[in-house]
Amino acid sequence: MKNYTYSGWKLNGFVALVLNLALVAAMVYSIVVLANSEEFVVWALVTLIATAIISFIMLFGYIMLEPNESRVLLFFGNYRGTFYDTGFWWINPFMTAKKLSMRARNLNVDPIKVNDKAGNPILIGLVVVWKIKNDGAYNAVFEIDAPEVVGTTSNTRMNVLENFVAVQSDSALRQVAGMYAYDENTKGESEEVTLRSGGDEINDRLTDELNDRLSIAGIEVIEARLNYLAYAPEIAAAMLRRQQADAIISAREKIVEGAVSMVKIALERLSTEEVVELDEERKAAMVSNLLVVLCADEAAQPVVNTGTLHN
Repeated sequence: MKNYTYSGWKLNGFVALVLNLALVAAMVYSIVVLANSEEFVVWALVTLIATAIISFIMLFGYIMLEPNESRVLLFFGNYRGTFYDTGFWWINPFMTAKKLSMRARNLNVDPIKVNDKAGNPILIGLVVVWKIKNDGAYNAVFEIDAPEVVGTTSNTRMNVLENFVAVQSDSALRQVAGMYAYDENTKGESEEVTLRSGGDEINDRLTDELNDRLSIAGIEVIEARLNYLAYAPEIAAAMLRRQQADAIISAREKIVEGAVSMVKIALERLSTEEVVELDEERKAAMVSNLLVVLCADEAAQPVVNTGTLHN
């Protein structure tokens, strides 16, 4: 990467402005001398011509940079460096200065339809925060083929870079989305990283992928983060039913686990405190009844036995 800073001759803009005014004053003085002299004064004419030419040329050498701006300098087509010094300056007026913003920018990639690792169609969106690297001004201007921006404004040039970032972001998002499943499958492989649970790992993977793709343009991705994730409409309803079924199964497992623990405690307490002696058949019946009561979706209706224990 070609990344050197402009080290040629430069002058503080206010000092150059004073010199420019001094040349103008000398030009005016020469005109006064020529107008008031009865004879032809050669030195006054030479001074007038020289000061007029020099002061006019100096007018094209002034540049002003705000914080986080730069100027890519060309001397008749040859790259002479990138100017980063903030403030009011005067440089060689024959230099062509291409303005470039070094500030961070946001890009919101609209949700696109892709297939995840399992082949399910999903909708996924991305937010990218990017900027031109301090040593990437040359690449940002000369490595991206955009002939329509030659001689145009810096906004147009930045729009070309934004379009380049948008295209590469779309491509990187499709590639990363295809490496992971949307969520855990029904087999319970919960340790596998997914788009829903990946969090920082997915974002870091996107950031690395984008930095690799955008380095050719001297662009650095500060942050890349998923901002939208959903199943595609054609399978959303089916996947919702699957998620509901998974939730019901998980809840039932908890209920049964708790009911078994409660039945075990009840049998142990009855046996320990010798409240009643139950044979194996009666224990089985009691376990069945307790499980029905504890696992039922609705409240159980009690039945009072008015006969003997064996009725």
